[in-house]
Amino acid sequence: MAVTGCGKARAGALRVSVTGKGESDARLLFKAAGLKADFPIQYSEFQSGHLVIEALNAGSLDFGGASEIPPVFAAASTIQSFRQIGVYHGNVNNQVVLVPKGSTIRDLAGLKGKRVGYVRATTSQYFLIEMLRSVGLSWSDITPVALTVSDGASAFSQGALDAWAIYGFPIQRALATEGARILRTALGFLSGNYIVLAHRDALENRAMSEQIGAYLQLLRKAYAWARDNQDEWATIVATEIGVPIAYVRDQFRRKSANFELRPVTPEAIRSQQSVADVFTQAGLIPKRVDVRSLWDARFNHVITKEL
Repeated sequence: MAVTGCGKARAGALRVSVTGKGESDARLLFKAAGLKADFPIQYSEFQSGHLVIEALNAGSLDFGGASEIPPVFAAASTIQSFRQIGVYHGNVNNQVVLVPKGSTIRDLAGLKGKRVGYVRATTSQYFLIEMLRSVGLSWSDITPVALTVSDGASAFSQGALDAWAIYGFPIQRALATEGARILRTALGFLSGNYIVLAHRDALENRAMSEQIGAYLQLLRKAYAWARDNQDEWATIVATEIGVPIAYVRDQFRRKSANFELRPVTPEAIRSQQSVADVFTQAGLIPKRVDVRSLWDARFNHVITKEL
């Protein structure tokens, strides 16, 4: 993926991230909902939110999404080329700790001394920390193995991990094809907030800012369609990720919430600050960060406007 500047004079397609496959792929959702932007969009695929942050900081994206966690790590660094302009609120039951078929691990306490895979600087690292804390364990009580999503899937499949903290479509894949078992979902450990991100230069470019607002409206309409057409959407997602429809329908039935866009609020800021403080206390970021400067409420009127 080429790295280019994002200066105010830049024109052309809105550069948007897609993280993961299936339900999280806006391209697939827009097609299913019969929605199309009236401006060009250039999509780039990423495996995790911290890579989206890196692309924003490199100037190769205008718009993206991540969990609450990757921006926290960016806030602890010297470069933050993005602003957080809204919240995707949604399901946390698609974020889990998986154990392989035949595993003797029956509860979170059973993770002590085990090799547990996770994706660095993402929700999987955060909820794993919080799950361990809930049973009196710390990060040092396990052998944490930082892996990309694809490398984690390979390691889990080959038996190189005792457990895997992961999110999204790999869960249904592992359940359907490998007989994996969900040890615990992230319900009660995650807020359900995911962050809408935009590059600062794109926000200051009038034409691009208007495109971002229009894209947010498309997302709102698409999420409404998915909410109202669960069975059809489950069939489309299952076909896309290559698993039996029953597995996706089951995951949809277990949702903690449907996806929706929410505005920037004091509650959203407090939620992310509490996440940042957990990483500080765990010694995984070098200093306490204040996330308030990352937020920008200029699109609140777009996100709350009646459809």
